[in-house]
Amino acid sequence: MAEAAKKEDHSKIYEMSNRVARSTIAVIDTVVQRGGFKGEELSTIGQLRDQAVQVVQMAEEFQSQGE
Repeated sequence: MAEAAKKEDHSKIYEMSNRVARSTIAVIDTVVQRGGFKGEELSTIGQLRDQAVQVVQMAEEFQSQGE
């Protein structure tokens, strides 16, 4: 029971993180398609996108464990 309550406490942050990460990926992809970054910024932007993808994966794992 305590573990279920602990999972419930974290579900909101996982859901919010998932939404923020998905939005971050969408914004990065859109700006890249429009040529909105300088070459020297691309590694940092790529790292940010990779981190957002990792957050989405973690959130999906969390959600699948609850089912």
